[in-house]
Amino acid sequence: MNTGKSQAIFISRLFLFALCAHNTETARILGFFSTPSKSHTLIHAAIADTLASAGHNVTVVAVSENVYPNAKYEFIKIDLEAGAQFDRATLTKWVNRPQPFYLRAFNLVSSFIDTGNRTLSHPKMREFLRAHGEGAFDLILLGYTFNDYAMGLGAHFRCPIVASFMVQPLFALDRLVANPAEHAYAPMMLSNLRAPLNFWGRVQNYLGNLLEQWIMLPTFERDWQRVYNYNFPPDRYPPLEEVRKNVSLVFTNHHFSQGPIRPNVPNLIEIGGIQIKEKPDPLPADIAKILDEAKEGAIYFSLGTNIHGSHLTDEKLKIMFNVVSKLPYKVLWKWNDSERPGQADNIIYREWLPQDDILAHPNIKLFLTHGGMGSVVESQYHGVPMVGIPLFGDQPSNMANVERSGYGLSVDYITLTEESLSTAVQEVLNNPKYRKTVQDFSRLYRDRPMTPRETVVYWVDYVLRHNGAKHMQSPAVHMNRWQLMSLDVIGFLLAIVVAVVAVLVKICRLLCCRGKKEKLADVKVKKSKKNK
Repeated sequence: MNTGKSQAIFISRLFLFALCAHNTETARILGFFSTPSKSHTLIHAAIADTLASAGHNVTVVAVSENVYPNAKYEFIKIDLEAGAQFDRATLTKWVNRPQPFYLRAFNLVSSFIDTGNRTLSHPKMREFLRAHGEGAFDLILLGYTFNDYAMGLGAHFRCPIVASFMVQPLFALDRLVANPAEHAYAPMMLSNLRAPLNFWGRVQNYLGNLLEQWIMLPTFERDWQRVYNYNFPPDRYPPLEEVRKNVSLVFTNHHFSQGPIRPNVPNLIEIGGIQIKEKPDPLPADIAKILDEAKEGAIYFSLGTNIHGSHLTDEKLKIMFNVVSKLPYKVLWKWNDSERPGQADNIIYREWLPQDDILAHPNIKLFLTHGGMGSVVESQYHGVPMVGIPLFGDQPSNMANVERSGYGLSVDYITLTEESLSTAVQEVLNNPKYRKTVQDFSRLYRDRPMTPRETVVYWVDYVLRHNGAKHMQSPAVHMNRWQLMSLDVIGFLLAIVVAVVAVLVKICRLLCCRGKKEKLADVKVKKSKKNK
């Protein structure tokens, strides 16, 4: 029975690939990834790698290092001057001096805008655009990090745009394809709210959406417009609001099984887990030996690609070391700095570790993580429970969802103690409910008609076959906010009501006046008869 099912799946996938290949020639695709975060680039570059493996001619321009050195795409690195990326001072401040949500969002987006502007205006990028004009590329793959201004690349090459986003979409991305906000029941991504929302949850979500749409977004809009006009002068390029309408697809690294359940327009495509390999690569020999021999289990510890030990305080590092060094398990600790927090027989430090392949190993019992969405998704996919130490960005909300879903526990970095971290680790390691819950979700998450990579290939080829697939675009993309809120219609109907009421009032006044005149006339007639 299982063999027959496997054969059916194989045949269906073969059919899908054949369908994708039908009438689709090799396309020239430009990937533009101006994010300074390596973890973000992992998602965008996974799409580029998938398209290159499918036979397309892909060129990637990025500011981060090439995260897939064996990929078939051509890679062009833009080296930015100091201060353009997440420097030590900035990350240290974000980690150790947490800010309110709106300040975190403003600071994060401002850094993305600054880096994107430096990337577009970099001499190497300017030369690239001069050397490649209209028709040089058939499609732009834009790694979206609040860089609407970069959509001028679509106008420069006169080709459609496919945007890629690292997590479930925010309002700024939703509006590119007119995806409905549904704030009554779909929690904002960066909030700690979880569906179903109670009354106060809906109040918070409504106010958060108002903050995002009416305060934050207009502020970013001014920066986007400034950067766009500088890099794509108005005398040679269409306005930014017109360029935005050139987005054919949005790929979001999310899947409905993660929640919240909500409607999406046809050209918003979920590809959650695109960075995860369907078949893990062989581990380096020394790592494979450690994990294979750890029959009692092993722990993987990583705080992500952006955070180094130097960004954390000595006190917090000592706490983490003291807890993991006392565990009766081998611990693979991704560590980027030369000075280590301590030495213990059970801890193996490595500057780089193949996270996806390690989490796929059956002897991994726990993932100690910062809670970045990429890490959370990989842990969910492989069914590994988590203990999170969220530091900044979306990490606190990600780990809040992990804890509420029963996939692990979260501890606060600022108030971190040996007791709080040790208690969380021991609870997740020794209570089987966490592993069972995340493994149950893993089966749900993997159950799809097409893999994320097959989905990417199909829909990109679909856009190419149909010249941008404008028929998939929501009519709302071409409407302004007042039209979307039907304020013009409401105003028109109110005007009709006011006009009708005014006419009725006028008629009533005329009738009243006529009645008074007739009454006065009757009185005069009666007086005249009486006098006679």
